[in-house]
Amino acid sequence: MNASGTNAPATVLSVLLLGVALLIFRMNIGTEWPLALGLPAILVVAAILVRLSLLMAKQWERAVVLRLGKLHAIRGPGMFMIVPFVDSVTAWIDQRIQTTPFNAEQALTRDTVPVNIDAILFWQIHDPERAALEITDYRQAILRVAQTTLREMIGSSPLSAILSERQAADLQLKEDIGRKTAEWGIAAVSVELRDVAIPAQLQDAMSRQAQAEREKQARIILGSAEQEVAQKFLDAANIYAHNPAALQLRAMNIIYETTKERGSTILIPSSMVDSMNPGGVLGLAAIANARAGAVAATEPAAALGATSD
Repeated sequence: MNASGTNAPATVLSVLLLGVALLIFRMNIGTEWPLALGLPAILVVAAILVRLSLLMAKQWERAVVLRLGKLHAIRGPGMFMIVPFVDSVTAWIDQRIQTTPFNAEQALTRDTVPVNIDAILFWQIHDPERAALEITDYRQAILRVAQTTLREMIGSSPLSAILSERQAADLQLKEDIGRKTAEWGIAAVSVELRDVAIPAQLQDAMSRQAQAEREKQARIILGSAEQEVAQKFLDAANIYAHNPAALQLRAMNIIYETTKERGSTILIPSSMVDSMNPGGVLGLAAIANARAGAVAATEPAAALGATSD
């Protein structure tokens, strides 16, 4: 920021006027007073006035000009002129987006948990006149408003909401700070919480709580899986109870699966072999094959009868 409004064009013009005054003075040494001293003196005064009256504001700057103590105009950006010794530039307002870091230490949440929060405020001046005339130091005022608003938000929110709903907290802070600074011609662009620190003991307790919640969920999932498996076994038992042949075939399949690997040996109790009743199983298989053959024999006969008709 160029606080004084000094600029190269005004400086160059002042130097040129001073140079012309010096040249005229040297060329007219020994002549009459008005020509030797009067004209150079006028040029020197003009150089000083040009230096004081010709000011320049940068693209993002606005100059607050007072005339005899009263607001005269808001100048800028670019070159502008003031009346020396009558007008004065009391403030140069930067209208770019600016940042202000702020924090709250050992602030109690609604559930009485002490927290340390660091945040940053992005703000911008949209009314230079009000920012210059309504408040003495708007930068300090913005910092104080941001800090008090942050503490108010912490005191009205539980810790879980601050930790899990940062975007909502940012939006709430932005709206509250913007509402307070609007009277000064300053708008809150955004607020971001950078860090939320809680006591180490509470961190350990929260970690144990989270671990317990995960273990609880894991046990619930395991119990649901056991319930589904038990239901499947119950359904299978009902099927086997109404169809002994299926149970015997399943038992034989289990034996086959355990002995199909080369070099493996399995000992089967004789009672288990008797319970499987291999003869009955073979008889059932023979009956099934006989029925299948009878069905296959009747199909050609039926087809021949249809052709003769």
